[in-house]
Amino acid sequence: MKTISLTWKKRKIPSYLTENVSEDLIVLENLVKIYDTGLIKVLGLKKINLTIKRGEFVAIMGKSGSGKSTLMNILGCLDRPTLGHYYLDGIDTASMNPNELSEIRNFKIGFVFQSFNLISRTSALKNVELPMTYAKKGKKERRERAMELLKRVGLESRADHMPNELSGGQRQRVAIARALANEPPLILADEPTGNLDTAASEEIMQLFSDLHREGATVVVVTHEENIAAFTDRIVRFQDGVIISDTYRKKEDGERSLRTDQTEQLAEELWAAQSISAREGEAARSDHMEMYAGIAGADALGEQSRDSRPGKENPHVI
Repeated sequence: MKTISLTWKKRKIPSYLTENVSEDLIVLENLVKIYDTGLIKVLGLKKINLTIKRGEFVAIMGKSGSGKSTLMNILGCLDRPTLGHYYLDGIDTASMNPNELSEIRNFKIGFVFQSFNLISRTSALKNVELPMTYAKKGKKERRERAMELLKRVGLESRADHMPNELSGGQRQRVAIARALANEPPLILADEPTGNLDTAASEEIMQLFSDLHREGATVVVVTHEENIAAFTDRIVRFQDGVIISDTYRKKEDGERSLRTDQTEQLAEELWAAQSISAREGEAARSDHMEMYAGIAGADALGEQSRDSRPGKENPHVI
């Protein structure tokens, strides 16, 4: 297996970020998410089992309330499952404290959001530098890497421009460059074309396709079929469960891996239902701590609201 050097200038990366490098980049085992509002319990995800290998290009699809955004928050270590396990690059994130999760987000995950989440009073260059600032890389190294990435997305001439001086497509390209700053193994894109016109959307998805061909693992959450068509695999959600999981091969067409996961084990679900209000309160407390510790909180604040149960409108227990 290829050895990855992760010792940055002036800082040695914690060992848990370099150990257990796995070909199965994402592994979900019997994952359940329950929101406890005090009066009712809301079941967002129902015993999800899913594996995404390193280098895959995957679309997560579903209508509003299907559970896809809840899953996205868990994949991004912005939220924790109520039951089950989430292994990211061989690391069981359920066992990590908020500071460790913050490190995971900064080094293992690159985020791209629908609303771009760029810092408005900061240049494109400084926005791309932000994750490297949290990684405590040197000023010269940050600038060189940021310029390299802006060139990669075709915006080196716009490095000193503020976000309001850029088009929507250009802002999203800056966001993609920022997501690549620390060379994370996983790129998570939540409705990345939702605020873009057709031409800009195709441009952004072509950029993701290029990154995938270069070896990146890209997971895109979308409700648009034409956006999902750029990917090689489509996982469809409905009512908190996976209803289909298909690989799309240009030479073979679509090959179904799993056509139905609607029959869940009732015993586990009813066991999940019995979680006490006290445990629910503790889970909510952990949830807020994770958001407080996220790298670039100012840039990601708007996205944090997506994890509320009202956003997903999942089933009420």
